Amino acid sequence: MTRRAPGRTTRLATARAALLAAGLALAACTVVPESADDASSAGAGAAAFDLVIIGGTVVDGTGADRFTADVGIRDGRVVDVARDGGLSGQGVEEIDASGLIVSPGFIDHHNHVQNQVHRRPLAENFIRQGITTILPSLHSGDQPYPLRDYIEDLEVAPNIGFFAGHTWTREQVLGMEDRAPTPEELDEMRDLVREAMEDGALGLATGLLYVPANYAETEEVIELAKVAAEYGGIYYTHMRDEARGLLPAVREAIRIGAEGGLPVQINHFKAMGVENWGKTVESLALVDSARAEGIDVKVDIYPYTAGSTGSSVLFPQWVLAGGIDSFRVRVTDPEMRARVERETEEWMNRDWTGGDLSRIQFRTLRAFPEYNGRRMSDLAADRGMPNNDATGVQLAIELQLAGGFSAIYHFMDEADVIRIMRHPQAMFETDGDPVGYGLGFPHPRSYGTFPRILGRYVREMGVLTLEEAIRKMTSMSTDQIGQSERGRIAPGMWADITVFDADRIIDRADYVDPHRYSAGIHHVIVNGVPVILDGSVTGAKPGHVLRGPARHLTETRGG
Repeated sequence: MTRRAPGRTTRLATARAALLAAGLALAACTVVPESADDASSAGAGAAAFDLVIIGGTVVDGTGADRFTADVGIRDGRVVDVARDGGLSGQGVEEIDASGLIVSPGFIDHHNHVQNQVHRRPLAENFIRQGITTILPSLHSGDQPYPLRDYIEDLEVAPNIGFFAGHTWTREQVLGMEDRAPTPEELDEMRDLVREAMEDGALGLATGLLYVPANYAETEEVIELAKVAAEYGGIYYTHMRDEARGLLPAVREAIRIGAEGGLPVQINHFKAMGVENWGKTVESLALVDSARAEGIDVKVDIYPYTAGSTGSSVLFPQWVLAGGIDSFRVRVTDPEMRARVERETEEWMNRDWTGGDLSRIQFRTLRAFPEYNGRRMSDLAADRGMPNNDATGVQLAIELQLAGGFSAIYHFMDEADVIRIMRHPQAMFETDGDPVGYGLGFPHPRSYGTFPRILGRYVREMGVLTLEEAIRKMTSMSTDQIGQSERGRIAPGMWADITVFDADRIIDRADYVDPHRYSAGIHHVIVNGVPVILDGSVTGAKPGHVLRGPARHLTETRGG
């Protein structure tokens, strides 16, 4: 619970407004006192802190053992961590955290808010998970352009960092064409990446599974990665293949980092498709081997056995080249359609369904919205069609022509999820959408990722200790993007803090009822300002735009 310090009359709204005003200087580095005594020396009777968190169990983000302490915050930063307590009564506002965990706020390494965050600036489904920093890494969608203009007046609740998007860059120059760029076109693409990096992007992001990015040869991506590297950027990627071609795709990502001269982060690392379960043993071994050679490779993961994406992934890449009009021509021509059906059936079986259409759960089916939340096997049954991949191909073609769909794909094994989660170079992401409560049929990860990790995998299953899970969510993650003044609870750090009940935290969203906020998150503080207070959204928007460089220009390998 929160309380006003004894004898203080300043209202929380006033304190919050002052802190928010202080936080609007995104690049400013505030000089902070090192102790409460220094903080209070400005005048007799003045509060030493804007906010004090009293009596919580601090898990500081470094992996060290937890301890009990009071945490004093001033001008958006932590200024005192008093292990002996004694800060009660010294804050303008105070939060009683007795019996609760006080942790750095969580970092979400991949989500889909890139050019939509201004429409939902509170990012409620993210901050209610304890997330204080979101990183929309632009796998396959548009990016804000020009980035400098988009972020100039952006006011949001969490911190946010942007990337230069390969898909968007390629589309500006080549459209949907399946070919390599000319030297002149490649220079245009380099210029677009350079512009984004100069505007503050943290690095280059690719979605090589998706059209049209998957038309790019590795060399094209390397050339763009070199531009990002010039600005201290990092390389985030949805790899070219996470199923039958998993191992070659990992090798490609490593090669791009090595030849591009920048660290690599592989987003939502997985092994999809029943035939590929267990391949994470080999794929993680490739990560370890690369690191042994001095190449900085890390991964991240969401804690679910289902992914979510659009319907285009059900088709071999050549089938969709040229856009929907070209697709319509191919499936209308009898001879070409026979080839499309044959290759698509093989593709779907190996990577997506394993012969069972119930593995495809519609999220947004434009042609038949009454099936949102239901399975492709339900649609087949209602039409009197068998549950097999031959049926799946016919339905996929029909629905793609009618506008396509987004779906949840149940194609992973929990043993792989756990193996990746335990890997020392693994961090976390939601892969979530900026959803409106009760609208549509989202993947539950948009509501529950971080509480699920802490509830199911830490408390219930013991996959990670609480200290190690928090380290992965915080200091390890902020160090990855060059934000060393975040991700730890220590004097001088930005006060991004999540206060939660370790005994109660759990996700409540599921595949049937996804619009459910998680339990156990009490308070979330961004740059010293509460955005969640006593479980309620405050409406404050104190988030900073986190700009590059993500690495010092001499840091291109190792780490």
